[in-house]
Amino acid sequence: MQRRQLGKSGLEVSALGLGCMAMTALYGPVDEAEAVATVRAALDAGADFLDTADAYAEGKNEELLCRALAGGYRKKAVIASKFGNVRTPDGKPGANGRPEYVIAACDKSLARLGVSEIDLYYQHRVDPAVPIEDTVGAMARLVEQGKVRYLGLSEAGAETIRRAAKVHPIAALQTEYSLWCRFVEPEILPLCRELGIGFVPYSPLGRGMLTGAIASLDDLGESDRRRDHPRFQQGNLESNAALIKPLTDMAKARGCTPSQIALAWLLAQGRDVVPIPGTKRRSHLADNLAAIEVVLGADEAAALSRAIDDTQVAGTRYPKGQLASVGI
Repeated sequence: MQRRQLGKSGLEVSALGLGCMAMTALYGPVDEAEAVATVRAALDAGADFLDTADAYAEGKNEELLCRALAGGYRKKAVIASKFGNVRTPDGKPGANGRPEYVIAACDKSLARLGVSEIDLYYQHRVDPAVPIEDTVGAMARLVEQGKVRYLGLSEAGAETIRRAAKVHPIAALQTEYSLWCRFVEPEILPLCRELGIGFVPYSPLGRGMLTGAIASLDDLGESDRRRDHPRFQQGNLESNAALIKPLTDMAKARGCTPSQIALAWLLAQGRDVVPIPGTKRRSHLADNLAAIEVVLGADEAAALSRAIDDTQVAGTRYPKGQLASVGI
């Protein structure tokens, strides 16, 4: 497995990580034994960068990861978790960046994960009611206390990132980025490079759309949360499936899968980019990790960028309520 460093932080991780969110019910039914086996297969293959959060299944995702890391697997893993993505009393998406909450949330995550230290700790969503300096200041205290090694932000805006980096070095920004979602390219990605911050794209396969396996709502289970996302709703979904034809065509020509081309495209965007494709099955994991061997030249990557116009994607990337909590 190739290795990459997250910005100037000194934190080295596998070039492809593993998003664990779907291992607890979200995109349809789950099999815990298979999920645990998938985590261990990733670690055995050298994919050591594991991503979870306290918001995933109300902490159950961290607990599953704890079980997966038993038997000596913890020493193979670089654990990333997150805090601050909460629900308001009326059930709407919200954020909590209060310093006292940061400390309490970390302690709870440590207990659920069964570890004494989290390698990379992100603020999952920026709290507009709390100065970022106060939140990151509390996060910095976690580093001083030996509970956290490195700090990160998720879905933060440019000004927030700049202010945060003045308080404590930020190792990574985790934000959605893929062939059909490239809003970070004009400002956010260049800013990360200016400040020496690594970039961790989540949903690098477009929540499955870039696998080429989703053509209609019939391909999503009744309980699949993607049915609530505008890009996967009737009409939008069919239009978006047609939009990615250049990706499936390239995959066919190269003798690989669309997922592998989509991940290879991200890997070609710079050595400071570390995608974390999520899966709950070993078969999909093996397919994703094989993307390391699919190398796109600069001309090929640029041609694919031109061929798939992300400005033509139908529907926003989140439902309206969730959109309000990103890019702050």
